[in-house]
Amino acid sequence: MDRLLRFLLRTFVRRGTFKVTTSRGTTFTFGDGTGKPVAVRFATRAAEWGILLDPELKFGEAYMDGTFVVEQGSIADVLAIMLGQGSDVPHWARLQGILRYIARRLAQFNPRRRSRRNVAHHYDLDGRLYSLFLDADRQYSCAYFESPGQTLDDAQLAKKRHLTAKLLLDRGRNNTDLRVLDIGCGWGGLGLYLAEVAGADVTGVTLSQEQHAIANERAAEKHLAAQARFNLQDYRDVQGPFDRIVSVGMFEHVGVNHYDTYFRKCAQLLADDGVMVLHSIGRSEGPSRTSPWISKYIFPGGYIPSLSEVLPRIENSGLLVTDIEILRLHYAETLKSWRERFLAHREDVERIYDRRFVRMWEFYLAASEMAFREQNLMVMQIQLTKRQGIVPMTRDYIGREEQRLRATEGRARQPLRLAGE
Repeated sequence: MDRLLRFLLRTFVRRGTFKVTTSRGTTFTFGDGTGKPVAVRFATRAAEWGILLDPELKFGEAYMDGTFVVEQGSIADVLAIMLGQGSDVPHWARLQGILRYIARRLAQFNPRRRSRRNVAHHYDLDGRLYSLFLDADRQYSCAYFESPGQTLDDAQLAKKRHLTAKLLLDRGRNNTDLRVLDIGCGWGGLGLYLAEVAGADVTGVTLSQEQHAIANERAAEKHLAAQARFNLQDYRDVQGPFDRIVSVGMFEHVGVNHYDTYFRKCAQLLADDGVMVLHSIGRSEGPSRTSPWISKYIFPGGYIPSLSEVLPRIENSGLLVTDIEILRLHYAETLKSWRERFLAHREDVERIYDRRFVRMWEFYLAASEMAFREQNLMVMQIQLTKRQGIVPMTRDYIGREEQRLRATEGRARQPLRLAGE
């Protein structure tokens, strides 16, 4: 067993300094000796066999169960080495990837009932968990870091400002509030910003009961309930039209089978002179499949699309792409902040759940961060309209809008912290 483990790891780990101790006490070192040294230990033979036969699933499970132990460095350092090996993937792992790619459409079949169940799996966890590591506004999507060293709270505010600028909410019709639909509204932060700072009339929809309750509670606390309403509703059941549509961090849960439905519904809901902005994680390379560990433990039914999968569906819907912006390392920095905050409160999380849950979420946050740092993940913001001439011809309006919104933020009421924080 030790020989097989040594052979396979040596073929895979070509870069870095990676020390491995087997369950029998044998020690090997792999890599080219560069970078931060990392040392790990297998506690059981079962963990060794699992990682050899199905690394994409069993690696995370072994760390959760405590049978794969990091003795020097952190699991984030281990994942940085493992995900930073480039295309040097063992043949057996490639075969598993091909089989999972073939089966991905079945895993991403998300009718209404299954969508609600998938959302509840992740977003209806104990509310105290998210308050421990997210910003004060509880933004659970990629922040927008305008400068190095910017705080997470400031970067999340910048994200809301950046998205709002692209929606062009200053172009109100007859000086009346524009109707905005927020698909996947989360805990209401973006919707409340659009209502309070931009003066929009907002309808948000979510499938999470926890998010639905908190979003409406926050709207009431800020005396915005008449202007910002959050519904427990599937986007497929929403009735329009809306002058603006925004969707942040929700498209990853739609499923590749449902892209045509999603964009056709958005086209149906959007007014003829309307603007939509879609903010989603994406792949810089071609179509792939969801990690089996992520699918099983974190985001069942989720999938990260490539642009080549999204753009044809937009074209089929009758919507026009007016702008695409790619945010590269912004999510890596966001996830780093979340991971550091999470680990600073790991004892609190362990009291809410247990030690295995702590290791599961540490692995999730670290693996996600390193996928953005070392592999092909990015965030795409796609602006859409129904016809030409709706948005300005040049992109300099975004900066002007951000400046105007920044001045308005200063006059707006300070955001209230969430209940229980």
